[in-house]
Order: sequence, then C-alpha cells, then structure tokens
Amino acid sequence: MKSSNIGGQAVMEGIMMRHKDKYSIAVRRPDNEIELKVEDYKCVFGNAKFLKYPLIRGVVSFVDSLVVGTKCLMYSAEIAGDEEDEEDKQKNAALSEEELAAKKAKEDKQFKWLLYVTVAVSIVVSVAAFMLLPYALASLCRRVGASEFAVTIVEAFVKLALFMGYMLLISRMKDIQRTFMYHGAEHKCINCVEHGLPLTVENVLKSSRIHKRCGTSFLFLVMLVSIVLHFVFVLVPVYWVRLFGRLLMVPVVAGISFEIIQWAGRTDSKFADIMSKPGLAMQKFPTKEPTADMAEVAIKAVEAVFDWRAYLKEEFDLDIPYETEETSHADS
Repeated sequence: MKSSNIGGQAVMEGIMMRHKDKYSIAVRRPDNEIELKVEDYKCVFGNAKFLKYPLIRGVVSFVDSLVVGTKCLMYSAEIAGDEEDEEDKQKNAALSEEELAAKKAKEDKQFKWLLYVTVAVSIVVSVAAFMLLPYALASLCRRVGASEFAVTIVEAFVKLALFMGYMLLISRMKDIQRTFMYHGAEHKCINCVEHGLPLTVENVLKSSRIHKRCGTSFLFLVMLVSIVLHFVFVLVPVYWVRLFGRLLMVPVVAGISFEIIQWAGRTDSKFADIMSKPGLAMQKFPTKEPTADMAEVAIKAVEAVFDWRAYLKEEFDLDIPYETEETSHADS
C-alpha cells in the first residue's frame, strides 16, 4: 500500500487537511453549515534545498506543523465561535473602505505576532516540562547516593510518567472531547482511502481511528529517542552541562524521530509494526469515535486538497465516478 501523503489535525469543530502544496480547513459553523477554506502551503523557513536533508527536515517539519496548526486552530475558533457581534458590525459599517483595509491590515499583523508568540511559548513549555523537568526531578536521587546512570534511568520513567499522565489528563477534559472526536474523524478518513474504500460517511465511520503517522505517535517516539540519546551524558561530569546538553539535543531528537515515523508510515514490515505499537496505543487517549456529521466535515477537508478517486484508481484499480451536479441533486 502506497501512502496517500495526506496529513492533518483536528481543530475547533473541524479538521485541517494538508496534501503537497495545499491545505484546507473545514469547520462546522453554529448554523450547522460547513465553512471551507483552502490555502497554499508555504513553509515558514522557505524552500532552501538543505532544509530537506535528513534530520534537518524533521526539525523544520515539527516547527512548521506547529505554526500551521496553531494558525488553523485560531481560525477555526473564530468560525466556530461565530462572528462579530452587533456592535462590531455597526462599527465596521461606519468605516470607509480605506479604514476597513487599514483595520484588517492591523488585525492581520496582530494575528501574526500572536501566532508566533503562541508557538514559541508552546515549544519552551514543552521542552521544559518533558525534557528538562524530568532530569531535574530525577537528579534528586543523588541525595541517596544514586549514580548518574541510575539517575538517567529514573529520568526515563519520570519522563514517560509525565507524558502519559498529561495525555490521560487532557483525554478526560470534557471541553476537549469534541476535538478528540474530530481527531478520530481525521484518522478515519486517511485510513479509509489508504485501505481502498471510497470516501463516504459510512466507510469513514467503520475505518480505524488509529494511524501510524499521527502526531501523538511522533511525540511518544520523541520521548523514547530522547531517553536513549540522553545516556550519552552519563559520562559528563558537570550537572549544568548535562542539563543544557539535553536542551541542545532537542533538534537531534526531533530529527531522528521524524525519520523513524516517516519510515514506519511507508513500510508494512513487521519490525515497523512492532516499533509503532506503543505510539499507536497512546493514540487511544487523544482520539475518540466521531459522529456522522463530523465525518462529513472531515471528508470536505480531504476532498478540497486530495483527489481520492485518482488515488484509488492508481493503487487499487477502482473506478469511482466523480459526482456531478445532477448526481448530487439526485442523492439529495
């Protein structure tokens, strides 16, 4: 089976899907209509050739996904929460075209700054919580005479406990349950087409909500790779060098983890399946079974950027007719 190369994420009341140089955001509005937006994908780091080299591309992809994902989340929150109130409408109606353009330019600038600040804070907090804090806590074992090797082992257990505890905690938050259901719908859509099924609501709902290329699997793999690589610092005698060495190791960890998960997503080997099992098991926390209307939103997002009929023809030799206005009216 050839990978479809579709990727995405859940957003507020919707789905973002990306394929090659396009990405779409489909959001269920309060009036129950689906708002669909399609944009060209542009890497925040540019298109320099060296950015696609192994290891480097993993770091680029991680940061870029955070930027695009946060941007889509902020957009979806605006659409799902719906619109400006009456006071804002009256204020905008009183403005000239030039004033409206100036206001929009100012809001776009503020949005961009907020976007980058949000991403930066997210990275700093994540690194501090899951890379530095576990080692700082594990280092307390030295008070009872533990060696650096023993401290690193304790650090591994603390790191996994923090990550799994975090996933368990957010999976139980009622406010985020619907987002996790949309996350399940996103995975089900990808699994549906990659297993040779036409992209219909019925087929999507019966597909698996677990997928090898999920970001949750990537994050869990980051934990595992960092545990292995951090044993390098056992021989370093200075505490602060060991601590900040872990910080400098973050891009390397992200790069290696990216290469592993990309390889696992492309191959059907048993070894890859075994390596993927822990990450796949973790996906049960941030994915839930979606409803039919959520599957409908996910399908809209996929179809806006990916020709699944052509994919099924090429990979499975299935001829699925394209919908025309006549057939869509007949179905309705």
